[in-house]
Amino acid sequence: MTRCECRSGRDYADCCQPLHQGHPASHPEALMRSRFCAFARGDTDYLSRSWHTETRPTNLSLDSDEHWVNLDILDSDEDGDNGSVHFRAICRIGQTFSVLEEISRFVREGGHWFYLAGKPSVTPLKPGRNDPCPCGSGKKFKKCCG
Repeated sequence: MTRCECRSGRDYADCCQPLHQGHPASHPEALMRSRFCAFARGDTDYLSRSWHTETRPTNLSLDSDEHWVNLDILDSDEDGDNGSVHFRAICRIGQTFSVLEEISRFVREGGHWFYLAGKPSVTPLKPGRNDPCPCGSGKKFKKCCG
């Protein structure tokens, strides 16, 4: 059993794996978490399948140097077949961390939620040596990724 990368605290098999295997997400936040997990795992097939056909890029490739290490859901809303999720995700490239913050929009069609669009904001993260490590290990930054 492995903890799910989406930071739900649940095991992958009981969290995002069923969605990655084709089961529909129950709400926009579940889809957002499964997409973060797919980014962390490099699963471009799932990312494409969960992206609405109107806004899906024709070619989707991920940077192999990017390591998605943390996800915080700040807000989530659902109104009928439309939803939104405000999240903050942390990515590590080498010894550098960056923060992606976005309010994503989702739409439900045929019983499945799809990512529609969002306006991302990316900023550098500069953790202090005694701050908790952004990777989520629970250790201080200097004893973990610093």
